[in-house]
Amino acid sequence: MPNILHQFHIQSSLDKVFRAITSPSGLNSWWTLESDGSPELNETYRFFFGPEYDWRAVVTHVVPGQEIAWKVTQAMEDWMPTRFGFRLKQSESGTTVNFFHTDWAEANDHFSITSFCWGQLLQGLKGYVEHGTIIPFEQRN
Repeated sequence: MPNILHQFHIQSSLDKVFRAITSPSGLNSWWTLESDGSPELNETYRFFFGPEYDWRAVVTHVVPGQEIAWKVTQAMEDWMPTRFGFRLKQSESGTTVNFFHTDWAEANDHFSITSFCWGQLLQGLKGYVEHGTIIPFEQRN
């Protein structure tokens, strides 16, 4: 099964990065229009991008402050039932972020588009955590 993998560095603390990828206010600053959920095992998150894109995912793995993974339970067909998440590691100058979006059925056009979009969105995460930059939702790809 094809997987999307991205690794990058954020010049900030592990705690600040973890909050940006797990708290509703953090997620809404770089990815979702609206979200809710908490980083607890078996917790269901809502990832809302508009009426046609009101998705759900269940936390399947969490190491508080360091790792989180979700299994998609409601989304567009190609995302069902993929998993995505983050593994964070403290470094001397900040946090190394390992992002994954796994278990795709095939490397089709949507897989390629999603990989590109994740790269752009993760750049937005980096800007948000390092500089407080919030790209308006309508301008996110």
